[in-house]
Amino acid sequence: MANVRLEGITRQFDQITAIEDVTFEVPDGQLWVLVGPSGCGKSTILRMIAGLESMSDGNLFIDDVLVNHVPARQRDVAMVFQNYALYPHMTVQENLSFGLRMRKADRATIEKQVERVARSLDISHLLDRKPKQLSGGQQQRVALGRAIAREPKVFLLDEPLSNLDAQLRDDTRSELKQLHQRLGITTIYVTHDQVEAMTLADQIVVLDRGRIQQIGDPQGIYAQPANRMVATFLGNPPMNVFRGTYTGEGFQVGGQFLPCPSELQIRLQWVPGQLVDLGIRPEYVTLTNHSKQEDADRTGELRMEVKVVEPLGRETLVRGCLPESEVLLDVLAPSDWRGCPGDAFGGSRSDHRVSIQFDLEQLFVFDPTTGDALYK
Repeated sequence: MANVRLEGITRQFDQITAIEDVTFEVPDGQLWVLVGPSGCGKSTILRMIAGLESMSDGNLFIDDVLVNHVPARQRDVAMVFQNYALYPHMTVQENLSFGLRMRKADRATIEKQVERVARSLDISHLLDRKPKQLSGGQQQRVALGRAIAREPKVFLLDEPLSNLDAQLRDDTRSELKQLHQRLGITTIYVTHDQVEAMTLADQIVVLDRGRIQQIGDPQGIYAQPANRMVATFLGNPPMNVFRGTYTGEGFQVGGQFLPCPSELQIRLQWVPGQLVDLGIRPEYVTLTNHSKQEDADRTGELRMEVKVVEPLGRETLVRGCLPESEVLLDVLAPSDWRGCPGDAFGGSRSDHRVSIQFDLEQLFVFDPTTGDALYK
C-alpha cells in the first residue's frame, strides 16, 4: 500500500491544456473518487498516474517516490479499464494469474492467490470459462480479480461500472466498497456518475475543464459546494439555480418576491439592483396550499405552474416554472401528491392551485459571473 501525491500536474496536447495545475494527495489506504462531466480530464489524470500518459509539467509521487520517468510496469499499480480488457483467448484462471506469471511467481503462490481472489469475488465456479462465456458483471469481477491478485500498491479504476445495467451496477458498487474495506489498498476511482462518487468515496475530487473545483468528503461537498458547477453536479435531482435581483429586503425572482434572510443581508451588504444566482436543493422546496399575497411575501412562497410529474415510488418529482418567466424548479413531493401538467396557482379549480415554499435557511447565493459561492 502507498500514498499518491500529485504536485502541479499539467497536461497539454498541442496548444490545448487538458489538465492544469492539479494538486492533491491520496493518503495510504483511502478510496478517492475523481468526478466530473465528460471531457473534464479525470481519465487523463488516472492514466498519468498509471504511467500510460506523459505529463507536461509537475511531479507525481507514489509511496513518496518520484515516478515522473518510471515506466508503467515498474510503478506497482493495477488499473481496471472501462471495457475490462480481458484476454479473450485465456480462461478466467489464466486471466487472474497473468500478472503473477509475468512477475515469474512460483506455481504454488500463483495457485494460492488465484484461489483466494476467486473465492473473495465469488467467481470460483467460472475459472475454466473464457470471457465470451461470461456476463458483463462476471467479466467486471474477473478484471478486478486480476488487479487484486497482483497485490499492487495502488488500484486505479476507470469507470469500471459504466457498462453494467442499473441493478448490477448497484450490486457491484456495494461489492467494491466492501472489497476496499477488506483489502485497504489505496484506490483512485474515476466516474462521471455522482451517485457512485457519493456512495464510494472517502474524499471526492470534483473536476471541470481540467481544473480542480473542490476536494472534500461527500457530505461536506454536498452541504457546502464551492461554486455553482459543484452545486449542480452533485445531487440527484440537482440543485435548483435561478437568477434573482436584490431589492434591499429580498429578491425579485420571475416577477415574484423572495425574502432575504437577515443574516444574508448583514453578511453581503449588497446594493439594491444587484444580480445574483440563487440556489436551493429540491428537498428544501415544499408544495403548499396557496396563501394571501402578503403572507407569501413574508414566508418565501411562490406561485408555480406544473410542467412534468415524475412518480419515483417513495416520493414524486414535480418540475415546474414560475408563471410568465423562464425560472424552472424541481420539487420533491410526497408519493401521494396528486397533480398533473398545467396545474397552476390561480387555476380554474381550487385544488389545482400550486404554490411552493422555500426553506430560506437552505438558500445558496452564487456570483453570476464567476459562479463562486457567496453564501450558505
